Amino acid sequence: MQDYEEAVSFLGSWGPFQRKSFLVLCLASVPCGYNLLSVIFLLASPPHHCDIPAHSNLSQEWIQASIPVQQVAGEPERSSCSRYELDLVRNLSAMGASPNWMQNQSLQGSRPEVHLSQLKQEGCKDGWTYSTEYFQSTVVTEFDLVCSEQWKQPLTSLTYFLGGLVGCFVSGIISDRIGRKPVLFGSIAVLSVFSTAMAFAPSWPVFIVFFFMMGMGQLSCYIVVFVLGTEILVGSTRIFFSSLGLPLIYVIAMMLLPGTAYLVRSWRHLSLMMAVPGLACIPLWWMVPESPRWLLSQGRLQEAELLLRSAALKNRVEAPPVIFLPPKAEKAGSQKAESVSFLDLLKTANIRHVTVKLWLIWFSTSVSYYGLSFSMSTLNGNPFLNYFLLTVVEVPAYFACYLAARCFPRRLTFISFSLLGALALLLIQVTVHSNPTLTLILVLLGKIGVLVANAMVYTYTGELTPTVIRNTAMSSCAMFSRVGSSVSPYLLEMAEINELLPWIIAGVLSLFSVLLCIFLPETFRQPLPDTIEQMPVTQWFAWPCGSKAAVKEECKFSKDQPSSLEIICTTSL
Repeated sequence: MQDYEEAVSFLGSWGPFQRKSFLVLCLASVPCGYNLLSVIFLLASPPHHCDIPAHSNLSQEWIQASIPVQQVAGEPERSSCSRYELDLVRNLSAMGASPNWMQNQSLQGSRPEVHLSQLKQEGCKDGWTYSTEYFQSTVVTEFDLVCSEQWKQPLTSLTYFLGGLVGCFVSGIISDRIGRKPVLFGSIAVLSVFSTAMAFAPSWPVFIVFFFMMGMGQLSCYIVVFVLGTEILVGSTRIFFSSLGLPLIYVIAMMLLPGTAYLVRSWRHLSLMMAVPGLACIPLWWMVPESPRWLLSQGRLQEAELLLRSAALKNRVEAPPVIFLPPKAEKAGSQKAESVSFLDLLKTANIRHVTVKLWLIWFSTSVSYYGLSFSMSTLNGNPFLNYFLLTVVEVPAYFACYLAARCFPRRLTFISFSLLGALALLLIQVTVHSNPTLTLILVLLGKIGVLVANAMVYTYTGELTPTVIRNTAMSSCAMFSRVGSSVSPYLLEMAEINELLPWIIAGVLSLFSVLLCIFLPETFRQPLPDTIEQMPVTQWFAWPCGSKAAVKEECKFSKDQPSSLEIICTTSL
């Protein structure tokens, strides 16, 4: 299996078989990208205030005056969670008092110290009135997840990301045992079925159960697409698929969500629309092939050769009489006999050191990425436009990742962009009050740095882990990524302590991931390992790059021989 790519070189790298696989795998990622940050629209919390019942017989003027005005960040703002006692306001209204008069005069002329703003307040006993400027209804407005129930908002986001964590753990193990293709379409089915079920959720507890299940399908779907494309495609086609083709289709799918949410302002209708991409992927079952590399790793030699000979017919090339030599078949058979499980990620000292470092790096980059995403989504203005811009900013990061993946070592790229993101995020505390425009630029720059580093983690992990356990390794790392994304909604809550604290934490975590990356082995221009024994040996410290001349030589080599052993690179989850 060490010479797998040499054995299948007769297929070429860009024939009809590769083009079809490229297209259908990109399309299979659309449901994942479309639903990725649906939490932003489903859990949107529009401006609201206490409801004043119609039977209170108050004029519109008194209704407006019944809501206290508070100072928020130096600006007057109507209270969201309290009102003046309605019985007292009703009595004052019956006395013929005017709200304007009450704000400038004493109550009865004898108690000048008592003003309207000093009246006793009460909670929103009759519910809330929500702004419908952008949303007709959301989960927050329908189930009243505000004020004393506001803690349920981040908990709902946490449930979604925990679903992704569980999905990664389960799908990774199953995928390495029964195959990539069944798990891919099983994940898409789970995503679509429970997205539809959410639209009919009668209560918040039922909703979070369905939301958890939807989260299970979302991330596991993308992980399997990534691994399947990595193992089917070879050479320069794999570079283009994983570093540009797949990310661009993924981000286009993300861009479709704000347009849909703009047209469909009800969260129940939006949940139904979120199931459509998954249903549209049903015909792809007959188009997506199983991974021949995985089949070989499981000792299913005849199935692997049959698939490759079918691909040779589509590419109009002649397959050799024997694709895999008997020694390789025996090796594959011995690998089949060896049971590989999640615990094998901690089996030897080498794989254990690599795995633990990767887990911590995935956690750190995920907290930074999702924390920035949620922070930017709270910007003032049109939420649909904000989300669209939040997505568009990822496009230049993908091109930067593609160029870096072709020419530069993995650790050098990751460390450089992580430092860029960390520096930008830490500088925000200097400009946040003095220069809003520069602050926005630093936020976007920090997001690009974190995003490219996050994308390179996928490259690095795929190149470090062997075929026999690659999907399990990727899924275990994605589990820690989901732990980070689960924490990220609570990162915003820290702004109550200090408004700069979320940015500082994101920057410090980027620096922490840099420190861990220094102690990982380099994989640039190295063959993909197929067994645990073939993994590169970990190192305690090494400078992330050599001389500039060496880097230029590597880049020149990669351009001159694009069909040799290539790299893996993909976007963030």
